[in-house]
Amino acid sequence: MATDMGVDLGTATVLIYLKGKGIVLHEPSVVAIEQNTMQVLAVGESAQRMLGRTPGNIVATRPLRDGVIADFDITEIMLRHFIRKVCDRRHIFKPRIVVCIPGGTTSVEQKAVIDALTRTGAREAYLIEEPRAAALGAGLEIFQPSGNMIIDVGGGTTDVAVMSLGEVVVSNSIRVGGDKFDASIIRYIKNHHNLLIGERTAEDLKIAVSSAYPGNRNVSKAIRGRDLVSGLPRSIEFSTPMLMEAIEEPLSQIIRCIRQVLEKTPPELAGDIISNGIFLTGGGALLDGLSQRITKETEVPTFLAEDPVSCVARGTGKTLELLDQLSESLISSKKVAAAN
Repeated sequence: MATDMGVDLGTATVLIYLKGKGIVLHEPSVVAIEQNTMQVLAVGESAQRMLGRTPGNIVATRPLRDGVIADFDITEIMLRHFIRKVCDRRHIFKPRIVVCIPGGTTSVEQKAVIDALTRTGAREAYLIEEPRAAALGAGLEIFQPSGNMIIDVGGGTTDVAVMSLGEVVVSNSIRVGGDKFDASIIRYIKNHHNLLIGERTAEDLKIAVSSAYPGNRNVSKAIRGRDLVSGLPRSIEFSTPMLMEAIEEPLSQIIRCIRQVLEKTPPELAGDIISNGIFLTGGGALLDGLSQRITKETEVPTFLAEDPVSCVARGTGKTLELLDQLSESLISSKKVAAAN
């Protein structure tokens, strides 16, 4: 018996939705490999704990970068591992799988995802744009003749879209997300304090201290790293104002992307958005003060969706339920095969 599933194949995390069961897996998109033998040592949470802490012969890597597959083979191994983990192999045979992709994904990148899904054993594979899946997961009435605006801030990309009658009317996707915030924090601390820190430390700092809106919080946290002058371990105290300065560049890029979509939105739909507001989803939407910053910059009320991290995964689940209605507008393995 086949078990249909929806997959949020994210740069930072993978979530899997099983039809009839809901979200059954939420793990980091990380794989640890022994380089000499190319043996997979760990996948998901256990592999993430190895990031930045492995000996030379072991590499903990993220096979997806900026919302797209950077390493085809490792992505396939990771998907196969997660699918087997959530499914009883005695009761599953070639499921239908719906996967979300960033709005600006190229046809080559789309085919890479379809191929990876087919090789993991999918009977049929469907791709849905992240903002559409996020809107479905957030419970927006996207099939009505009314404008709804959704912003999905993921680990590798930010997708902004205006939808009406179940379709995307205006959209934009930029390869800026949580990873770029982390990279900006690492670069800022390196340039201003001659201290080198890792990705995990930068992410912890972002969650605990940073803010997108002035005056929203004012906290500090001690961080440890390697002094670039002496080469010795050193710790410094880092505060919210310093973090705000560090993340301003990627934050400004996201704001510009939102404004560009609003500027291209038809006037009737723009009026609906003012009434309905803008909805934020994705793990990056949890950045403190982000909704307030967007409200200030756009003068449109902005709201954080309920459980923003799982919105896209829940949206892929709703897509499974609406597959007969949506299949014509989705990219599928059958369409890709016919095109080739």
